[in-house]
Amino acid sequence: MPIRHVRGGRENGTVQPDITRSVVLLGSTGSVGTQSLDVIARDPGGLRVVALAAGGGRIDLLARQTAEFRPEAVAVADPAAVPALKEALAVHGVTAKILAGPEGVAEAAAWPCDIVLNGVTGALGLTSTLAALEAGRTLALANKESLIVGGPLVKRLAEPGQLIPVDSEHSALAQCLWAAGPAGPDASAVRKLVVTASGGPFRGRSRAELENVTPEQALAHPTWSMGPVITVNSATLVNKGLEVIEAHLLFDIGFDRIDVVVHPQSIIHSMVEFVDGSTIAQASPPDMRLPIALALGWPGRIPGAASAVDWTKAHTWTFEPLDDEAFPSVALARHVGSAGGTAPAVYNAANEVCVDAFLAGRLPFLGIVDTVAAVVAEHDVTGAGSVEEVLAADAWARARARELTATT
Repeated sequence: MPIRHVRGGRENGTVQPDITRSVVLLGSTGSVGTQSLDVIARDPGGLRVVALAAGGGRIDLLARQTAEFRPEAVAVADPAAVPALKEALAVHGVTAKILAGPEGVAEAAAWPCDIVLNGVTGALGLTSTLAALEAGRTLALANKESLIVGGPLVKRLAEPGQLIPVDSEHSALAQCLWAAGPAGPDASAVRKLVVTASGGPFRGRSRAELENVTPEQALAHPTWSMGPVITVNSATLVNKGLEVIEAHLLFDIGFDRIDVVVHPQSIIHSMVEFVDGSTIAQASPPDMRLPIALALGWPGRIPGAASAVDWTKAHTWTFEPLDDEAFPSVALARHVGSAGGTAPAVYNAANEVCVDAFLAGRLPFLGIVDTVAAVVAEHDVTGAGSVEEVLAADAWARARARELTATT
């Protein structure tokens, strides 16, 4: 993956303290957003927030973030939250230009800056991704759904290297490819990409043993602390399926050359195997601040962003094959990714509805992927040539999934 050198003051892999890099952060009140601000707070001489955006459900937190980081603009996706935001900003004694609605978040995505980090959750991040790319911004992408849902649209807009991955697995792949040379290896030198998976809370269980899984059990991830949707996605391994599609789109490697291996310790975040038999792996403790910092500083590294592996202690790292019978979501993702067009959008949209139904007690755990597969099978794939076409497929999939989960 040829990742271009982004604008800003990072040279020779270190921070240049006399030069700042301006950052727009979308989804600032979510898990990725709050960790991103933690990284930025640790690097006051190198990173400066110029705009924040959030959904509108955690207004006081957004106001506190505004008071601490003093952005020029603040966007809320819910226009009804604007009065509360104004009041909260007044309490904290700060002012900023307020942008409202989805169009306001898109305006924030195009705000003049060096890099936009899109940490919005779900397919709603697509418009912001497109707005940032259309404005020529370098985009640190934590919102994998926007690439998966709008793959052809995003790929058409993005210049080589304009997308910097934030997901730990894709950040690891980028680092492994970078290790083969700053321009990235020739594609013919890569035998396969190996994406690791923790296996989630149900690693080792058979399909029969997953029949009575509860939401509380699915939300108890053994490694990562994340929001409810992505945590359930990790339990079903839908998240890994989405990551396989994302890896294909980011690195232009065929699905037959992208493997998934279960690695419970979550220290090796992904690997690249080369045609000569060599494999390069990226290792670090499970901490999202590291890939976030790398994305914000690419191609340099921000000192102290996260802890390193403690090599003075003994470690045991294990790797296991993926059980496709118990976790069919990855195979289904390969199918929809190969189909292309609107198929990935349908996969993602149906899954979001099914996860909500599972958490609400309307759908059994195994019913999540089974229902997604049923919706995918009914869909007539089109080329995803416009935003309207993608959103129409997304809306259809959500409506159909709601129908199926309502009768379950």
